This record gives sequence, C-alpha cells and structure tokens, in this order.
Amino acid sequence: MASLKISLFLLLLVYPIFFLSRPALCDDEDNLLQGINSYRQSLSLPALTKNKNADCVADQLAEDLDDQSCDAAAVPSQGTLATLANYPKVASKCNININTTTEGVIMPVCVHKLVPTLVLTNYTRTYYAKYLNASKFTGVGVGSKDDWMVVVLTSNTLSGSFASGAWKVPEKIVGLGVVVVLGWFIWTV
Repeated sequence: MASLKISLFLLLLVYPIFFLSRPALCDDEDNLLQGINSYRQSLSLPALTKNKNADCVADQLAEDLDDQSCDAAAVPSQGTLATLANYPKVASKCNININTTTEGVIMPVCVHKLVPTLVLTNYTRTYYAKYLNASKFTGVGVGSKDDWMVVVLTSNTLSGSFASGAWKVPEKIVGLGVVVVLGWFIWTV
C-alpha cells in the first residue's frame, strides 16, 4: 500500500514536469508577443492575434536565418538577402498565395541569446515601431531560432490576411508583395 502511495505521488510530481511544460523557445515568442501587445495597448491599439500562416512564415525565415551571425547581420549580406529572397518558397510551404498577399511586414532581428528586453526594444524603439504603431495590422506570426527572432505582421484585409490559396511559382518575381524591412536590427536604443 505504501509503495502504491509513493508511485502515485511520483506520478503526480512527474506529470506536470513532462506533460505541462513548454519549450523555452515558445516562451520567448509568447513573451515577445505579450510585450508587443502591451506596447500596442499603451497606444490604445488592439492586440495582435496569432495568424497561423504568418507564424509559419516567421518560423521558416528564422530557421533560414539561423546560419547568419548577429555580427554579420548589421550589414545585410548576400546570405541574409538570399534568405529573404527565398520568401516565395517559404510562402508556398506555408500555403500563402503571394499573388493576392500584398500587405504585410517581415521584421527580423538578431539579438545574442534572445535577451527578452533587448528583443522587445528592437521592435518598439526602432524604425520597426512605426509598423507596430499602425492600426491596419491586426495579426502576427512570431518565429525564433537561436539568436534570430522574426515577427510577421498581417492585416485583416483580403490582401493582408496571409490566407491560404492556390500557388503558382512565377518565373520572375515582380515586387515581393510583402514589404520586407531590411534593417535587421539596431544595437543602440
């Protein structure tokens, strides 16, 4: 009977650790989204809601940027520009029709060890803030990998919802359709 009580006690102790804990990476992303929404709320703007397709884009781009160092990111290199030029493939993978998606912003930042306050500051106290301050953006996707965090803003219009749709691979891309902000990050606050 005592061993049954000990087994039950251990099960109750282990269950929350293994089954209710979430990876730290998601916590970084969730904390950033909470910080961004608090920032927007202080400006009397509505909170951004998670957008599944924008999340997919953010995750894929963060993964692609992972091999770029923060030090090299201060000046966009061929590698980082090529990663963003890869957007059509990412959009296809995330079921986004770039022929009808013309509003949106992709905002990558690189912060060593993704220190939460520095990551948030890179969005709220730099030129990225003008996009966070815009009421037209209502949705968000957040992705991170190592030192990279990518935020993708969407609108609630047909051209900015990042809705799924049929995809045709264009031979030549005329205008990306999504505004890609290439400032990577600013070290000064």
